[in-house]
Amino acid sequence: MSDDARYYQRTILREELPSTILGETRSLRIYLPPGYNELLSYPVIYCQDGEQFFNFGRIATTMTRCILDADMEPAIIVGVDVNVATRTAEYAPEGDRHAAYCRFFADELLPYIENRYPIRAERSDRILAGDSLGGTVSLHLALAYPSLFCRVISLSGAFFASTREQILAAEDLSWLEMYMLIGLDEEEVKTERGTFDFVRENRETLAALNSKKAALHYLEKPGKHLWGFWQGELPAALHYFLG
Repeated sequence: MSDDARYYQRTILREELPSTILGETRSLRIYLPPGYNELLSYPVIYCQDGEQFFNFGRIATTMTRCILDADMEPAIIVGVDVNVATRTAEYAPEGDRHAAYCRFFADELLPYIENRYPIRAERSDRILAGDSLGGTVSLHLALAYPSLFCRVISLSGAFFASTREQILAAEDLSWLEMYMLIGLDEEEVKTERGTFDFVRENRETLAALNSKKAALHYLEKPGKHLWGFWQGELPAALHYFLG
């Protein structure tokens, strides 16, 4: 077997989860690591924009490579697909579907996954990951459900004033661990809501999180607001939490 072929010796399942809260069915992609054994237990990574994380981020191949070549702890990955038409409404804290999406995640998705797969019950074994607005909703899920989530991977998170207001309203965030990456070429990022300086917004959010004593690993690197940048940074982000 060639070295490249080894990285495809894993399982990716497709499942459909009917949601009463969202009033629709949500597609899921579930990665089971090489050597997966139901008698063992695993940490889990929940990825917003599931289809993109798997197709453009190549997270399944990256995870397998890290496990086989770098002795990283095996983990299950759950990619939660999103409808582009309602993505901002669900992921942005001011979106009209945001509260419902967060409830879906905590009250329907987690029980569904943890009833079917051998995932550890500690909140430190659940990692939330997202790019851009996916990073935003990942942080807001942790802020809304600190008993469930305490670890977040943010790839160029879209952190604006409404997010900082929630951070500053918290008494203490020393329980929160975040891996924050921002590209230095992200000073004029065009979005459906306008053009934003993601570098400045992330620096201001970093200051807010530091003021609340969150545990942060903050990186600024040359890079654009694209999967071409984030894909190459995923191994380091995964290693940060999984060793």
